[in-house]
Amino acid sequence: MIIKKREIPLHIKKLQALLRRTPPNHPKIPAIKETLAKRLAGYRGENSIDYPLSFLPEHRYFIIHDLRLLHNIYYFQIDSLVISQNFILLLEVKNIAGTLFFDPSFNQLIRTLDEKEDRFPDPLIQTQRQEFQLREWLQTHKFPDIPLISFVVISHPQAIIRTTPENKKIAQKVSHLDALPGKLQHLNNSYQDEKYSEKEIKKLIRLILKQHTPREAAILEQFQLTKKELLSGVQCPNCTYLPMKRIHGNWFCPTCLIKTKNAHFDALTDYSLLFSTTITNSEAMDFLQVASPFVCNRLLHSTSFSYTGSKKGRTYFLIEG
Repeated sequence: MIIKKREIPLHIKKLQALLRRTPPNHPKIPAIKETLAKRLAGYRGENSIDYPLSFLPEHRYFIIHDLRLLHNIYYFQIDSLVISQNFILLLEVKNIAGTLFFDPSFNQLIRTLDEKEDRFPDPLIQTQRQEFQLREWLQTHKFPDIPLISFVVISHPQAIIRTTPENKKIAQKVSHLDALPGKLQHLNNSYQDEKYSEKEIKKLIRLILKQHTPREAAILEQFQLTKKELLSGVQCPNCTYLPMKRIHGNWFCPTCLIKTKNAHFDALTDYSLLFSTTITNSEAMDFLQVASPFVCNRLLHSTSFSYTGSKKGRTYFLIEG
């Protein structure tokens, strides 16, 4: 049973908004596009394990995707967590093309693609650290010991996995996506003793969901950009032209000539992703490029967002919580 579905990560949404709002000739555009492409590839890889996980009996296995918990003073993230009464499985998904050589001597992953070599951090070390952090987290919250198992799942269909002949651990800890169902069946057969009661499972799931903390990325700081460098205005949903004009209660695009009433909704979403989850009337006038405070006030009211204060001191909450 899927307890927490995988959603588009907030960092990807922020990168997409940043790409929309950065001038096309800006020197940071290539770096933004490269980072977004990597994030999207990782997200697609994580989504690919949903199919093999769907074969697990719903009444026995509970799946939590994209989990982030606090351990001491640091957060740790798990792509997918599978909880049962017998064991807990941590899945780390890598969507990497090419020939992947797991180097046990220097604890690194070397990818060869198009005659070029790239080094990646060893995902086995990453999963070992995740196991340690999750075990300590469980102990901190007084849960009984339970077997913790981790797999690195290589989701790219053309990836080739290689290592040294003596490195037997790879076959046990690293799996192609299509081999995952067999790995899961082996776990089912290997771990027969129930370590957690149904009550403890429910308690664990409630606590995990309560303590899950999505990652917040200071996206402008990441790329050393300022608000003044980005494009304001309402973007055309049809041709992406900026800025649309407000004419007789509609947003009008001078390029493709479409008219729409609610294009400012997406603009306010971009504002919340890039700058702040709150906005005043004067800030909205500046960002939406609306000259009249009365028109801007009506636009903010049309969103049905909650607010605090009155008149000139009113602040709107762009994200409901």
